[in-house]
Amino acid sequence: MLKPSRLLLPLLAALFAPLAVADTPHATTTDPRIDALLTQLGKVRSIGEVALSPDGHQLAWVVDTNDKPGIMLADADGKNAHSVGLASKPGSCSESGLAWAPDSRHLAFLSNCASSHSSMGGKQADVYVLDTQSQEKPARLSNLSGYVHALSWAPDGKSLAFLYVEGATRRASALAAAKPQTGEIGVEGIEVQRVATLPAQGGTAQWVTPADSYVYEFSWAPDSQRVAYVAAPAPGDNNWWIAQLYVQGVQADSARTALVNPGTVSGPLRGLQIAVPRWSPDGSRIAFIGGLMSDQGATGGDLYSVPASGGAPTDLTPGIHVTPAWFSWSSPQSMLVSQISSGKVQLAEYAVQADHAQQQRVLFTAPGYVGDGTAEAALSFSADHRQVAFGQSSYESAPEVYAGAIGDRMPAAVTSLNAGLKPSWGKAQSVEWNSEGFHVQGWLLYPVNYDPSKRYPMIVNIHGGPSSAVVPHWPSVGYGAAPFSALGYFVFMTNPRGSFGEGEAFVQANRKDFGYGDLRDTLAGVDAVEKLVPVDDRRLGLTGWSYGGFMSMFAPTQTQRFRAVVAGAGIANWQSYYGQNLIDQWMVPFFGASVYDDPAVYAKSSAINFIKKVKTPTLIVVGERDAECPAPQSFEYWHALRALGVPTSLVVYPNEGHHFYNPANQRDVLQRALNWFEKYLPPQ
Repeated sequence: MLKPSRLLLPLLAALFAPLAVADTPHATTTDPRIDALLTQLGKVRSIGEVALSPDGHQLAWVVDTNDKPGIMLADADGKNAHSVGLASKPGSCSESGLAWAPDSRHLAFLSNCASSHSSMGGKQADVYVLDTQSQEKPARLSNLSGYVHALSWAPDGKSLAFLYVEGATRRASALAAAKPQTGEIGVEGIEVQRVATLPAQGGTAQWVTPADSYVYEFSWAPDSQRVAYVAAPAPGDNNWWIAQLYVQGVQADSARTALVNPGTVSGPLRGLQIAVPRWSPDGSRIAFIGGLMSDQGATGGDLYSVPASGGAPTDLTPGIHVTPAWFSWSSPQSMLVSQISSGKVQLAEYAVQADHAQQQRVLFTAPGYVGDGTAEAALSFSADHRQVAFGQSSYESAPEVYAGAIGDRMPAAVTSLNAGLKPSWGKAQSVEWNSEGFHVQGWLLYPVNYDPSKRYPMIVNIHGGPSSAVVPHWPSVGYGAAPFSALGYFVFMTNPRGSFGEGEAFVQANRKDFGYGDLRDTLAGVDAVEKLVPVDDRRLGLTGWSYGGFMSMFAPTQTQRFRAVVAGAGIANWQSYYGQNLIDQWMVPFFGASVYDDPAVYAKSSAINFIKKVKTPTLIVVGERDAECPAPQSFEYWHALRALGVPTSLVVYPNEGHHFYNPANQRDVLQRALNWFEKYLPPQ
């Protein structure tokens, strides 16, 4: 899922020009509408984080200026907002990583404004603390060398904990560009992310977790003496799918206790993934989300709990038809849960007993994606859980900060950072249908300036994951579906089986069945849309990234209904992919076995095995150093289409991983896709 930004100077664009293979479209020769659209999308000021003080009186947020994140501080209602931190002026350096102290007076954050170059290149981020009731400059607490994030105060306010990769050469994420694969693979250059602590007054960072465990998430115990965390052996990019839940004291040489091992536990959690560990307020148990998850950070499943002293985990929400993505304990017997329901994000209140949790009411349903920047669909609450703050955007509204009392309606926006921006695409509509006994939902964008007397082409977009969901959000420059609507297309974004939003059984319905049931769900959705609006079935396009890229490669082997395809970071051959990618651990939960134990289940869903059925012109794009969907997969598909005489083009973007970070590349990939569809599916 790309999060593109503005185009760099022409010199940088030349330095980072993509490698083009075959007859690629000329991304620089576009009609004026495309350039105007990309320019408008580049004006969005993105909101990276939102943090409400524990007493509910102050609000901080991180907003981009000139592609540099900076910190704003305001009253809880957004008034008296002003820039804080070390930046001499907004946009001159980067500051983020907000964390309020329990006293609601001190705000910790990360800043590279006064730092030297880091091991990752660029400037090193360090930990600072601002006294919001003083005129003094923020105090520097650390002198780090590596990648640091996820700041969190101990409940007693005496120390800060964070995730830290000492000597890091890259961001700690499978989405980031992989390191060059040189030296002794799997042995040399392994980077380990651990929990470290720092005294509130500053000093030397102390390791908490062992050097042989890669930590993905952590949570302080109420007594400030322990942490719960999710970890696995290094390398971290690969092993999140087999991570376990641990508890450990924060003092030096504290022993750790393994609480939950999904690989050996009995019951519905066996073989699945765990995320978002959270201590109950009384410290008696730890709750977490367990489910079939295809990417760290894209969280969804059932709510579970386990005694903090050890024991069997309990599924608190079996059989529910929504997908909890994040939660916060509001009392020892209640939670506030951020959940996905048929393509929408809801905040719901749950009553929690020893062995089950029951939804009491939905507090609000957001019109678009919400989040405070710390985790998927996370919200920032006051300590008493009576107030909430978050960032939100939709197809109708650009990103703003929202804050207010928790009640029966969503709080209002308290910023107007993007108030002047209006959609250049058409209206959005939720579409629901039934497919083979499943309730399925998707989002339909109308063409701009829609005329019901005309017939229109439609582009179908399938999201990545597959354990994820399309939720309305304001697009940014880079690859995405919404811009096609601005050029005269219907755009249909489906949430077929395998997606979040309909319960865990729906998520698991495409295990060992990639490309079949979810394609039938999508085609049934296309039929439903064509009964609602004037879509020309002879001008259907298909696109997607990651798993959506796989579907864009696989679908043309099963149907001739799509007349043009753009496949981003796709997978052509699950058998060869197993040995090429750096995250093979994610595949066993979905395929049921390794490729060596059951090659047939991988062959069944490999587009390359049905490649002679493909007739659809296909543009293929991928990052050169993609660890999740390696470039050889795109080469394999492109090579086959070229040999078969199918119109095709392959573009490989240098130094990019699964998530593109170079603004020039973010812009270029969207430009090429727009040109491709205009060539083969011209709006009339």
